[in-house]
Amino acid sequence: MTFDPEKHHRRSIRLKGYNYAQEGWYFITICTKDRLYLFGNVKNQQMELNKQGKIVFAKWDEIPHHYPNVVLDEFIVMPNHIHGILQIVGVQNIEPLQNIEPLQLRKNRYQHIIPGSIGSIVRGFKIGVTKWFRQNTDIHDIWQRNFWEHIIRDEDSLNRIRAYIRNNPAKWRDDKFYN
Repeated sequence: MTFDPEKHHRRSIRLKGYNYAQEGWYFITICTKDRLYLFGNVKNQQMELNKQGKIVFAKWDEIPHHYPNVVLDEFIVMPNHIHGILQIVGVQNIEPLQNIEPLQLRKNRYQHIIPGSIGSIVRGFKIGVTKWFRQNTDIHDIWQRNFWEHIIRDEDSLNRIRAYIRNNPAKWRDDKFYN
């Protein structure tokens, strides 16, 4: 299908003009396709990972092996999504943020993902999990398109998000991803 700006009204959920490869703290949420429970269940306000959930946890844990300038912080695998905090540190030799062309000029072009950016980190993580699922299960579509991110700008916000992640299983019934 050819891109038609009159029909395709996709809007970026990213902060316009922000370089997501720069140093900083990022809160990431990634959901499963159709919010299917693929990674385990919450029992007695605790997350119990199944085999697939343990693989997701392990793949997240591997991120610094692929991106040495990434430090992992609080993280949780829930039945149908993950929450995690990443810190990008010591960024060097990163491609500068490109000038963004008007939508009408980008026909038939894919958005360029900057190496070492949050987008490339999440993409690599999703690919690793998807590859494992396709090789070891009959499930081929794991993730919903895209992901949510929040740029953490101060220590109070960082601590609130850490508490939110830690308490996610205890508040599962009230979670917007619970269905």
